[in-house]
Amino acid sequence: MKIKILLKQHVGAPCKTTVKIGQEIKKGELIAEPEGLGANIHSSVYGIVVDINDAIVIEMADDQPKYFMPIADTSCNIEAVKEAGVVGAGGAGFPTHVKLNAKLNDGYVLVNTAECEPILKHNIKLIEEKPELLIRGLKYAMEMTKAKKAYIAIKPNHKKAIIILGKAIKFEQNIEIKFLPNMYPAGDERVVIRETLGVELEPGQLPNAVNAVVFNVETLKNVALAIEERRPVIAKDVTVGGRIKGDVDGKVFLNAPIGMPVDHYVNLAGGLEKNSGEIVIGGPFTGIAGHENSPITKTTGGVLVGMVFPNDNRKFGILACECGAQEDRLTEIVDGMGGTVVAAEKCKRMVEVNGRYRCDKPGECPGQTETVLKLKKAGAEAIIVGTCED
Repeated sequence: MKIKILLKQHVGAPCKTTVKIGQEIKKGELIAEPEGLGANIHSSVYGIVVDINDAIVIEMADDQPKYFMPIADTSCNIEAVKEAGVVGAGGAGFPTHVKLNAKLNDGYVLVNTAECEPILKHNIKLIEEKPELLIRGLKYAMEMTKAKKAYIAIKPNHKKAIIILGKAIKFEQNIEIKFLPNMYPAGDERVVIRETLGVELEPGQLPNAVNAVVFNVETLKNVALAIEERRPVIAKDVTVGGRIKGDVDGKVFLNAPIGMPVDHYVNLAGGLEKNSGEIVIGGPFTGIAGHENSPITKTTGGVLVGMVFPNDNRKFGILACECGAQEDRLTEIVDGMGGTVVAAEKCKRMVEVNGRYRCDKPGECPGQTETVLKLKKAGAEAIIVGTCED
């Protein structure tokens, strides 16, 4: 089997390869490193490099020992996190060592466990099975940033995980559980800050404006593994769901090797149902169109199999918001149905900040009557939206 390890799995430019075609490599071996902002990339398998383009393609060896090459010795924990190539596992892919360089004297480390898009549940699964790993990663993050307090933000409907977390932090005086509203997008960084610290960030403001940093559950797991086991990021936790044979609400695979084609896990989950459509990489609201050979990356969260697009040749209006699918993705869906896009508008809460449109109050959706009428006037017979609570 061949795996494909992308050279860009993070914020910043693609990494520069450190291996050559024909070279034998080991699991955990450094195979690419950043030039500027980015993160190291390591092989997730034993094998031979057979191609290099926008990815390093590796022919897997028949024998795959559990042993991995540990990261190089480092002088401090932040350097270990950097060497291991840890990035934000929730989707953003921002290099974690950069965040950990923040000095939060009397500040806060916030853990985002929201996993607010439907079907996804690998973060909660990790909490239920290995809460101590999360807590150790969190304590390392507090130590490195000099934060005085940590809050684990979680939805109250995750009762089992809350009980397990409560036991895990029973003797931790500086770590508390805070509840998030059971709505979308509770996992938005600004929502997490609003609900835990009671502060409303302006669009474009970062958590450091309120002396805080926010980390995903799996990111903190990888922090702990980098420090304690010298383990590079060579695997990803994923949820596989949708039109899968026998599937009810998604199946979780912990530690899926990075670079593995997603159809490997679709088949392990039960295989495609007869009438299945596109494969979406990510969540149902913000995911992107993929295919059976799309590789697992450091930021892959969901592998979701959709239904076949219905035939609908009407004229469509697009209503895009920051919290869901954007205009290009919604256009893809309309094209897939055989329709035509005649107009596109943004949610009235969207404001432009540094060339990017941001929601001014995520989770507080306004009425869209005026926008709908505008789309109708432009000739739209139907409207497609990314997500909207209204």
